[in-house]
Amino acid sequence: MFCYGSLIWKPVFEAAASAHAVAHGWQRAFCLRIVRFRGTHEEPGLMMQIDRGDGFCEGIVKQLRAGREWEDLSVLWRREMTVRPPSNLPRWIEVESEGRPITAIAFTANPESPLYTGKLDPETVAETLSKACGHWGSGAEYLRQTVLSLKGVGIEDPYLWALQERAAELIEGREC
Repeated sequence: MFCYGSLIWKPVFEAAASAHAVAHGWQRAFCLRIVRFRGTHEEPGLMMQIDRGDGFCEGIVKQLRAGREWEDLSVLWRREMTVRPPSNLPRWIEVESEGRPITAIAFTANPESPLYTGKLDPETVAETLSKACGHWGSGAEYLRQTVLSLKGVGIEDPYLWALQERAAELIEGREC
């Protein structure tokens, strides 16, 4: 399983092993509009997925436990595949880990979903994340947790760092 966001800081299964990995041709993007979890109908939020792109995405590849694959994947599917039609697509992607190519399952953006936003400018993303909040918490907290967890495993994503800084500025500006 290739983990690039909340599956790093809020996993749903215990991994048998994990390692750093890079997915070339993919990038993190807040490209899924949500009205549940970290948004509402009145103030929709955005969730992060990986989407096709020119760059790369650093993450963690986690190996499922032998004999528990079905149980672990079932829990994972229930968490990630809650919207119909699916807003994300589980697919096998090539990643590089420890100097060798491997194939891993990743939840990727579904451009055919009515909730798919496509590429949004960073200001729009930061503004949305700074305001949206649902029963699982705020978009800003989701971003913060992701940035902190990536930092904790030695991954820096300049895009997320810039979004975090801008969302914090917007929130502080509203509180004054």
